[in-house]
Amino acid sequence: MKSIVARHTGVTQLPADLEPTDAELDAIETEMPVISAEVELWDALIVLLDRPASEFDARRIRRAHHRVLTARRDAANRGAGTQASGDAA
Repeated sequence: MKSIVARHTGVTQLPADLEPTDAELDAIETEMPVISAEVELWDALIVLLDRPASEFDARRIRRAHHRVLTARRDAANRGAGTQASGDAA
């Protein structure tokens, strides 16, 4: 069996360790409430792909949507609080 390899060298040299930096991990941790809320909303919407929505489903989607908006608002407020005066918005 032949092995398949690239004929050309890569354009960009990849670092030996592909682990995220501490700054990237902090950014992910900061965004985690938004990510979790969006996953919950998608879960509620995916359930409805194969059946009609009941009143319970509609309530679940409304609550999940509200959680997404709240998480995004909180994330935006945290981001706005870290700007120094005179920074461009």
